[in-house]
Amino acid sequence: MSLLELMRRADERALSAAALACLDRCLPLLAGPEAEPLRPLWASCEEGRDWANRLAAVRTAMEHASVTDGPAALVRAMLGAAPSDFAAVPLREWADACSLVALRIHGRFDAPDGDAPPDDEDLLKAARGGEPAAVGPLVAGELERQVRILEILAETAGTAGSGAGLRKALDLSTEGRRILRAVMSRRARGRG
Repeated sequence: MSLLELMRRADERALSAAALACLDRCLPLLAGPEAEPLRPLWASCEEGRDWANRLAAVRTAMEHASVTDGPAALVRAMLGAAPSDFAAVPLREWADACSLVALRIHGRFDAPDGDAPPDDEDLLKAARGGEPAAVGPLVAGELERQVRILEILAETAGTAGSGAGLRKALDLSTEGRRILRAVMSRRARGRG
């Protein structure tokens, strides 16, 4: 099933966690290696309990993060666009936007010069729709993580293991964050 189809079928729990996971994986652009500012929001994904208050607290905590370039500004914008309402429609819009931003950011790191390819939007649209697309390895890995997270959350929705599904989503996200951090480190060493 394509990423877009999985998003269309997802409930509030899956949508909030999917969007949050995209944001979490892109955190190396804003936060230090040990920073985990999004943890409080992960705790709200199950039922939306205290979502708006925790979101406000995370935004406040992230205000100090320096925004040095376009990708970091995109991550900051993703956090700013998070809906205070824990409802399917606004969460679906946010999850869709977060998915695209995360894929664009990974695409910039796939490119040797850090610029997105001219046909980037068409490639991402095709890939998210389940069509074959010639995307780079970082984008392909990010797309696979996004799909897998939504699949895990769909499989565990409404079950006694729903918390375990969120934990698996967080683990996949943490793995993706490590990958992006390593790519950023290699790129910085190459420039230095």
